[in-house]
Amino acid sequence: MAYNLLKGKKGIIFGALDENSIAWKTAERVHEEGGSFVLTNAPIAMRMGQINALAEKTGSQIIPADATSEEDLENLISQSMEILGGKLDFVLHSIGMSVNVRKGRHYTDEKYDWTAKGWEVSALSFHKVMQGLYKADAMNPWGSIVALTYMAAQRTFPDYNDMADNKAYLESVARSFGYFFGKEKQVRVNTISQSPTPTTAGQGVKGFDAFINYAEKMSPLGNATAQDCADYTVSLFSDLTRKVTMQNLFHDGGFSATGVSQEIIETFGDS
Repeated sequence: MAYNLLKGKKGIIFGALDENSIAWKTAERVHEEGGSFVLTNAPIAMRMGQINALAEKTGSQIIPADATSEEDLENLISQSMEILGGKLDFVLHSIGMSVNVRKGRHYTDEKYDWTAKGWEVSALSFHKVMQGLYKADAMNPWGSIVALTYMAAQRTFPDYNDMADNKAYLESVARSFGYFFGKEKQVRVNTISQSPTPTTAGQGVKGFDAFINYAEKMSPLGNATAQDCADYTVSLFSDLTRKVTMQNLFHDGGFSATGVSQEIIETFGDS
């Protein structure tokens, strides 16, 4: 159901890879709600994914950009404002990658140049994106910037590896930059801490299927899907959440506030 929540609003969506990705679902929802946007992803991700189909479906243009490159980001921001005809109202940062996870290196045996690369892509890129927007004065007052995160930033999940550290850094950047963006430009910055979601990135984590089942049993409302997350992101892009900033918002069916669920007790009681 569409409510025209983003009518006339313009923005940039990072990280749409395929129809499983949260950024993809968000782009579809933003389009349904009347928003227009530029899609962007790293050149290598664009070759792997199906972003052209999404651009066609939503009437959007694609600008390839490496989110770790200040030059690429400057170009992306200026081109986006040109294409969209003015300053931006929303930005979604949906980027995460760990070389250690991808290559099966345990957390206690990290290869540090891989760690640095993952941190740069997953966390520092958020600072670079915001610094680029801030310096270009690219955001309209009451604009909204959202990044996707995960609860491994606060609690330990053994196989989440160095991505947990990346997410903790990402959430800190949202608070720190959110202060200056709010104070000086009336722009809000938040992170959404989403349920484990079967995206291409999520499925790279070892034991993911078992974990998603566990989270489903632990959450009173069940896991939040990528579609649910898209809806929540739209609410944060809209004018209905103007005073929400510098928050890490748990969107996980209640998982983060549940100590133990009846299903888990029953599962272990039987054994």
